[in-house]
Amino acid sequence: MPTMIFGADGDTVAPVSTFTLPAHSALTNDHDKAFIELKGADHFTFASPNTTVAEYSIVWLKRFVDNDTRYNQFICPTPNDPNTVAFMNTCPM
Repeated sequence: MPTMIFGADGDTVAPVSTFTLPAHSALTNDHDKAFIELKGADHFTFASPNTTVAEYSIVWLKRFVDNDTRYNQFICPTPNDPNTVAFMNTCPM
């Protein structure tokens, strides 16, 4: 199952190092996976509108729910996004 996991660099409730990275690493049998760590974000970032989260969520859903390969270009190669600290994914999709 294709899986995208978001984390926040300032999250003290579910820190990236103890929650999101281990969850991403545990997806060993999934070849379509992504991890995005948001810059300047905290645990509550995901409860408010966020353009970066929306952008990559829509791209991921269009690619894997709609099976629209035109969206590959927005996730492969891994984007260099100034709103992220880390972006890891399994390219090529």
